[in-house]
Amino acid sequence: MKSTWLFIISGILLLGCNNNTQSSSETKKDLSKMTFKKAGWINNTDVYEVNLRQYSKEGTFNAFLEELPRLKEMGVSTLWFMPITPIAQKNKKGSLGSQYACSDYTAINPEFGTLEDFKQFVKKAHDMGFKVIIDWVANHTGWDHVWTKTYPDYFEKDSATNDFKVASGMDDIIELDYKNPALRKAMIDAMKYWVTECDIDGYRCDLAFWVELDFWLEARTELEKIKTLFWLAENDPLDNPSYYQAFDACYTWTWMHKTEEFYKNSQDIKILDTVLHRYDSVGGKDGIKLWFTTNHDENSWNGTEYEKYGDAAKAFAVHSFTWGGIPLIYNGQELPNMKRLKFFDKDVIEWDGKNQLHDFYKTLSNLRKTNPALRAGDETATTTRLKTNAANNVIAYLRKNGQREVLVLLNMSKQMVHCLVEDEQLTGNFTDVFSKSNHDFTAQKSFDMQPWAYLVYEK
Repeated sequence: MKSTWLFIISGILLLGCNNNTQSSSETKKDLSKMTFKKAGWINNTDVYEVNLRQYSKEGTFNAFLEELPRLKEMGVSTLWFMPITPIAQKNKKGSLGSQYACSDYTAINPEFGTLEDFKQFVKKAHDMGFKVIIDWVANHTGWDHVWTKTYPDYFEKDSATNDFKVASGMDDIIELDYKNPALRKAMIDAMKYWVTECDIDGYRCDLAFWVELDFWLEARTELEKIKTLFWLAENDPLDNPSYYQAFDACYTWTWMHKTEEFYKNSQDIKILDTVLHRYDSVGGKDGIKLWFTTNHDENSWNGTEYEKYGDAAKAFAVHSFTWGGIPLIYNGQELPNMKRLKFFDKDVIEWDGKNQLHDFYKTLSNLRKTNPALRAGDETATTTRLKTNAANNVIAYLRKNGQREVLVLLNMSKQMVHCLVEDEQLTGNFTDVFSKSNHDFTAQKSFDMQPWAYLVYEK
C-alpha cells in the first residue's frame, strides 16, 4: 500500500499548524469508526455490467437506450457502466485503448456520445425504475491525463526514469499519489461531479484495494452529503476485509477462481464449502458479497464462463442469485455469449435476437425482488445448509426470512444423484420456480438430479 495520512498530517505540523490538529493515528481511528447510511434499494438488487463499446455496432448511450425495455422485462435492476470517461492516447493499447486509462475524470468518452446523452440516459433509466452506477478508476490514469500537464505533482514519480510511475507493470497507465492532499480533494470533487451533474446512483470502484482505505472513507463522507449512493469495491474481503468500512459490497474473486478449479480438476466439494464458510465469516451482517461467473476481465483474459465451467455454468449462476449477497450479470450472458470480447478493439457481442437465457435470468431476478428470504445485507434473512445423503455431490441450503423460504439444491457433480434431504428443518409445500410444479417436502424429500442440475423452490 502507498503512504497514508501520516505524511499529510506530518506536513501540516511542520508548517506550524495550530494545536487542534489531530495526529494521523487519531484521524484513522475516527475514520474507521464512521458508519454510513445504506441505500435501501441495494438489498434486493442485481448488477448488470454494460460494456458499451461492445454492446452494439454503434456503441453509444443512445443505442443502448433501446435495450432498456428488454432488460427491464428480464428483471435487471442496476446498470453498471464500465468507464465512460475519455481514453488517454499516449501509450494506448490496441486501436481504441483501455477504458481504464482515463484522460479526464470529468468528461465523456466521445466514442459513447455526449454528456447530454448520458444525462438523458440516466433520467430515462430512472423513469423506468433502473439504478445507474459507473466505474471509477481512482488508482491510476492514462499517460496524457489532463492532470499530467496541469498538476504533475498529483502523480507518483519513478526515481530511475524521473518520469511518471508505471502502474504495476501495465505500461499504458500511471500511478496517482495519495500522499498529496490536493490530489485527494480533486479526486473527490471529480466523483461529486457525476452525482451532481448526472444524478448517478453509485460507484463500482476499480481495484479499490490499490487505494488507501482512508481515502475511500473520506470520499464517501463527502459524497454522502449529496446523495446516498451504492459503493461496490473490486476487492476480495478474504484479502482485505477492512474495506467493508467504506463499501457496501465486495467482489468474491476467490470463489470465482476456486469454482473454476473445482470444475476443471474434479475437486472435492469440501473445497467449495470451505470458501463459502470463509466468506460468511467476514463483513458482518452488512458486508455484502458480489457473486459472479464472469465479467469484463474474466471474459477477455481468462475465457468465457463456458470455457471455465462448461455445463456447470448455470448451476453456478443459480448460486450467485440465491446465496447471501448480490449477483452480477455481464452483458451477453443472457445469449449466452460464447466468445471472448476483445479489450482494446471493437468486437461487438453477437446478438441473435433469441437470448435463450432471458427467462432463466428473469426467473431468478424476479425471485430476488419478491422474496425477502433472498435479501442481501439483512440479518433477518438467514442461510442454513441442509443435511442430505449426497453431501459429496450436492450443495443444499434453505434461505429464510420470517415465514418466507427459498430452497436451493445444486448437483455439483457430473453424476446422476439420488438426493434425500435428511433435515427436519425442511417441511411444507414448495413450488419449483422454473417448472412451476408443486412439491410437498413434508411427505417426500427425495428426488433424482441430473449432472450439474439445479433446483430452486419457493415456499
